[in-house]
Amino acid sequence: MAPYATLQALLTGRDLTAGPRKGLRRLPEGEESRAYEAITVTPCTNLIGAEISDIDLSQPVTGEEFAELDRALLEFKVLFFREQNRITGAQHRDFAGMWGELEVHPFLPRGEVPEIVRFEKGAETAGVENVWHADVTWREKPALGSMLRALDVPEAGGDTCFADMAAAYDFLPERVKERIEGRVAVHDFTLPFGIGMDPAKLKEMQEKYPAVEHPVVRRHPRTGRRTLFVNAIFTTHIVGLPEDESEELLKLLFKQAAVPEYQVRFKWAAGSIAFWDNRAVQHYAVSDYFPQRRVMERAAILGDRPR
Repeated sequence: MAPYATLQALLTGRDLTAGPRKGLRRLPEGEESRAYEAITVTPCTNLIGAEISDIDLSQPVTGEEFAELDRALLEFKVLFFREQNRITGAQHRDFAGMWGELEVHPFLPRGEVPEIVRFEKGAETAGVENVWHADVTWREKPALGSMLRALDVPEAGGDTCFADMAAAYDFLPERVKERIEGRVAVHDFTLPFGIGMDPAKLKEMQEKYPAVEHPVVRRHPRTGRRTLFVNAIFTTHIVGLPEDESEELLKLLFKQAAVPEYQVRFKWAAGSIAFWDNRAVQHYAVSDYFPQRRVMERAAILGDRPR
């Protein structure tokens, strides 16, 4: 066996990507968690994700329940509801609509109502959402949140992972924080949705939905937390940097979502719902179930312009 000093030198010289061992915080600094009385909240991890029970979303949500759901969303960033099999597409839309106006997506297939999009996978269509991303950041005002409902799930697999992008920012090296301070990046729908599109149609949609600039680090409008706001699907480059430097920096930032300590993983069942704060998390739909069938429907709530 090699001497201890040799082993220590070997490890010191390697590029070890270690996650944080302390300092993770679910709430803004100085804020304490408070008890919930109208709903039952069970944390999934100490940082992100909570299951909400003792609530039937096919029935009207009371003012007290809504207030606590809203607070829980800000605290845990993604909420999970199980056994909501009785909810309809219209009820799904109406529940999401309690947080604001809903988008009508211009590219994705529609579900039962226009505000709901449908993701249907099976033997002829494999899942392609298995990359870390936030929803519709190519909009001037990206989604406040997204609410995804499982209609049909594979026997095994098809989980969704969520990553806390406030923690991802908190644990960046200071030298990286300095490099991205005040920077903005371009977000464009063309990367995923323009592939294979008829050139005339692509030009029409680019004129309707031009690329937008958002801060690389946004401040959450409700909590004040700073969060990384770039993702590999929609972010093309950082403004003002040479192409190679922009790409090198973006790749480093994209990797932050992959740290397990920032994540929660949800195993779906038919009737399950996940509701996430799109301003604060990224998600990754694990595509390990082909050729089994997986059908999901999503409502997205329009948000504010990132600052």
